[in-house]
Amino acid sequence: MGKCAVIYLGHLNPLTRAHESILTYLQKYYKVYVFPVRFLKGCQEVNTKSFPFPYEIRKAMIESLFNNNGNPVRVLSDYTFFSPFIKYFPPIISPYSWKLRSQILRNIEEETFVSYTGDRIERIALMAYGLHPVRAKRLGTSSTAIKEMLYREAAMENIKEVKNLESSVWHDLVPEKVVDLIINHWEIIQKFANSPDSTVRIMGVKFPKDGLF
Repeated sequence: MGKCAVIYLGHLNPLTRAHESILTYLQKYYKVYVFPVRFLKGCQEVNTKSFPFPYEIRKAMIESLFNNNGNPVRVLSDYTFFSPFIKYFPPIISPYSWKLRSQILRNIEEETFVSYTGDRIERIALMAYGLHPVRAKRLGTSSTAIKEMLYREAAMENIKEVKNLESSVWHDLVPEKVVDLIINHWEIIQKFANSPDSTVRIMGVKFPKDGLF
């Protein structure tokens, strides 16, 4: 038997230095599996102002930092909600929520595993689903705060000026390689900067309105 596995479920939209610190720490003790959440309507991923970067870009963010060593972080797409998203509620009671649990676990190779979260409410949910959460603290600036910085900057600057703007605060809050990926996909930030946030919060969890019912 190899290392115990750790499951990291999250949005990572975008990946921050706090995420990098957490994953670097977890690598020391576990085989790390990261599951960036996806929302699919048919075969199309639904992205919103709250969830701007699609799965493949977030996967690239993670792999740009953790794929060049002897213990690479494995990034999987199994944390996926399929429309209509309302069918996953209420949690615990809905059979679809348990099907989601099975999706997440199907590619875990280790016999033993834990899950990681710095959020108390999420920890309770992970316990209810038998995902063995470890106690942890929330670290650093949130992805939400960084997105707000990105959108403010997009509203004021064009892409050429952004590339030359060394003083951008958000540059210090995400890893350098992730900065490059964000700038290379700056059209995504421009797309959502001045648009309404088409999400709805259900029982503390945000879901896209498109595909909810």
